[in-house]
Parts: sequence; C-alpha cells; structure tokens
Amino acid sequence: MAKTPSFILATEFYPPDPSTTATYLGAIADAIALDMTTIVLSGSSGSGKSPAAESTPAVIEVANWKPPKHALGRRVIASTMLALRMFWAVYRRARRHDVVMSVTSPFTLPYAITLAARLRGASTALLIYDLYPEALEVAGIAKPSSLVARALRLANAWLFRSLSAIFVIGRDVAPLLLRYPGVSAGKIHFVPNWTLLPIGFREPDPGHSLRHSSPAQFVVGLCGNLGFTHAPRTVFEAARLLRRDDRIHFVLSGWGVGWAELKSLQATENLENVTLLDPVPEDQLAEFLAAADAWVIPYRRNVAGVSIPSRLYNFLAVGRAVIVGTEANSEAGLAVTEEDIGWVVPPEDAATLAQAVCEAAADRGATLRRGRQAATAALKYSEQASTQRYRDIVRQLSGG
Repeated sequence: MAKTPSFILATEFYPPDPSTTATYLGAIADAIALDMTTIVLSGSSGSGKSPAAESTPAVIEVANWKPPKHALGRRVIASTMLALRMFWAVYRRARRHDVVMSVTSPFTLPYAITLAARLRGASTALLIYDLYPEALEVAGIAKPSSLVARALRLANAWLFRSLSAIFVIGRDVAPLLLRYPGVSAGKIHFVPNWTLLPIGFREPDPGHSLRHSSPAQFVVGLCGNLGFTHAPRTVFEAARLLRRDDRIHFVLSGWGVGWAELKSLQATENLENVTLLDPVPEDQLAEFLAAADAWVIPYRRNVAGVSIPSRLYNFLAVGRAVIVGTEANSEAGLAVTEEDIGWVVPPEDAATLAQAVCEAAADRGATLRRGRQAATAALKYSEQASTQRYRDIVRQLSGG
C-alpha cells in the first residue's frame, strides 16, 4: 500500500525563536498540518516536541551553533555545519511523493535540502526571504564579478532548475529568478507575508510618552532590524536637514548593524530633533507604532527583489502612512503606490526623503487619511489567505 505523502519543512528558525521568520514558518507548518503529516526539522533551540494531536506538526530539533551576527566567518562555518546535518535529516526521512521545503536562511541550507530531497525522489519547494548573491552585492559584501557571487549564481542555476515550486513574498523577485535558465513563471508563486498585529486604525495619542517633548510635533519613526540591505543613515541625514524645523521630530529605534551606526552618528551630532530608543517589547509594539504620525523604511540602492518588506505590514495594521526609500518596482514601492498609503522616494536620497517628511507634516489631515487607507489595505494581508495559498500549492505538489 502506498504511503501517504508527508510535508517536511527544514529551517533554522522556528518557534519558540522570537524572530518574525520563525513566526511565519510556524504558522505555515501549522496550516499545512491540517491536510497532511507534517515534520519540521528545526535549528532553533527548544523547538523539539512530539505532536500532541494529529494536526500538530512533529518538530525535530537539529543541533545548531549560532555565533554572533558580526562574526561572519564563524557564521559561514556554522551554517555549513547546519546544512550538512539538515541534509542527513532530510535524506533519512524523505520519501517519494513527499514535499520538502526549505528557506533561504542561512544561504547554505536550500542547496543541501534540495539535493537530499531530489535523491529521495521527493518534490521540492523553496521559500525565498533573501536572494543571494544579490543581497551580498547590495550590502557591499561581494562584487558581482567576485568568485563568491559567480559561485552562488552557478549553484542557483542548479537549485532553481531542480525545484518543483518557488515561493516569493514580493512580486519584484520573479524578474531576478527568470534570468536563470530553466526557471518558468509557472514555478514561481507570490504569497505575501501578513501583519502580525491586530488590524485597525489608531488615532495618534498626543499624550503618549513618545511625544513628551511636544505633543503638537509631527513624529516620524524608524524601527526594526536595520540590516545590510537598509540605509538608516539616510534617515539621520534627513533629520539633519530638518533640524531647524520645530514641527518635526524623529524617533529612531532598532537593532542590527544599522542601529550601531545610528548610535554613533547621534553621539557625534547630538541632533535635538532625534530621539534614540531601544526596541519595545512585543506586547507594546502596536501602541508604539501608533504613537508616530508616519514611518520610514529606508533601503539601499538596487534592493528590488532582494529584501523583504515584512515590517510594512505592521505599519499598515496600525493605520500609519509610510515613506519608503526604494525603487518604484520593489514590492514595498508597489504596495505603497497602489494603495496610496504614503510616499516612495529614491533610495539613499536624504534630501528627497526630507521633502516627503515635510509634505506629510504640512498636511496632517491628508497623512491621517493615508493612514486610514493603510489599515484598510492591511486586510488584504491576512494569515488565513496566505497560509491557504501555501496549503493549496503543497497539496498540488504532493498529488493531492
């Protein structure tokens, strides 16, 4: 008797890891477990468990060493070790007609997982959160002509051709994938991430502690992981240009390499119109986001198709206008323009960003209307709609 197909998800990040990647993958695995036996191979500490019910994924923890983010050499070694362990874990468990999915973090993982699944005759899927080597090139870590970039493109040519399905969370990723031989548009599936906060417009609270200096000021915020594909310095430079405009105050919060840069800049400049805040706890995030009048997402140049716009959905959920520094054809740029919920300005252009901030502050009524439209647009990005799409495609891959 033929064995019922199973779904195997191999990932470094999975609950209880607090990252948004883990949160999304946990929801995806839970949804697919409603239809078929689901096994999660997780590199996150404390994630291993046995299914308590038939619809709950079985989670098997795979040993994983996690050096600090700034230790790039050790991180490459650690990710390679994890990829080897994941290869063996998939090879032991996958069978013909199973569906095996991996994620592009760390970058070594998809190659190992896809090879193991192919050797076992299983269908393969990849969820692209970060596209390499493009992300390394945008961050200035590798040049397009470098040995690393060329090697990754060669490996990608095999990887993308071997996959049964490719999930992308931005429409801007497909043109980059279609450059590879053997990749057809029918293999690529756009499934956006969703907001992780309750959706609903919140009126700005003039008494919030974020406005302690002046309740009447127009507060512009920046928050989240400021990684290699972001340009937080652009926001600081815009604040410098507007330092004599008493109407406007910048509140900057976050973590990552860009956060260290912002702290260094403010220590030197000490701008009075800039406040630096540590990240707020998750249970205070909605209130924190609603305290600002508008939020900024600053990307580096040429980031279309490379960086995911996950934080955008939380800004939409609380009903705030968004100013995005990015190319117009990026997913964040497309969403902001299509929904008319803010401004899209050229990346790494502090003067144009400052101009957009001034426009938002000059007509607060119009900015509030954009915020209300943002909350309405957030309804399109629901967990139910996105996870149902994953379920449908995985069922197709398994022959169901």
